[in-house]
Amino acid sequence: MDAAMARIIDHTLLKPDASYDQIEQLSREAIECQFASVCVHPAMVQTAYDIVKGTNVKVCSVIGFPLGATLPEVKAFETKNVIANGATEVDMVINIGALKSREYETVKADIDAVVEAAKNKALVKVIVETALLNREELVKACEIAKEADAHFVKTSTGFAGAGAQTEDISIMKKVVGDKLKVKASGGIRDYDTAKAMVEAGADRIGTSSGTVICGAKLD
Repeated sequence: MDAAMARIIDHTLLKPDASYDQIEQLSREAIECQFASVCVHPAMVQTAYDIVKGTNVKVCSVIGFPLGATLPEVKAFETKNVIANGATEVDMVINIGALKSREYETVKADIDAVVEAAKNKALVKVIVETALLNREELVKACEIAKEADAHFVKTSTGFAGAGAQTEDISIMKKVVGDKLKVKASGGIRDYDTAKAMVEAGADRIGTSSGTVICGAKLD
């Protein structure tokens, strides 16, 4: 198993029909493979936390997922709730419509609400949904995330068509530099793709194929 790759994987299950049993299995796989985190819906955070607590595996949850169209106050509440249930990382979807409308203050206020709610308690990863953005919009989204003092920018939800692309990762890394990290997510299903994302500048990989990528042989 590629241990170095495993340590940067967010082992993810965000299907709408994911069962509690599947989340429990996901969490046990993450412990065995020593993944960075398990990434689950808010309603599943407590289930995952009960299994991974006391290990090096973190619980990550998603905020305003997958559309990003909820209000900042709702995203802040959701953030506080998942943290209370054990999450120490949150992946929030930006207000994509506001970005498209060039309402940049609205976009920043949206991110600010989550960053403030998570302050000193959880890492904030900002999902910009690259498949829906042109280059100018992608650059602007990353600039705003940096201004808002988020911790990561992330490519995709996986629900909007094309997922992570190495070209987008390179652009994102160039914009955020060393201040923020970059998470590649969406359509990463094998080792070569994951490695290409890392080489392009990704610091974290979000995938539901972590055990395949790392070549893990699980009981």
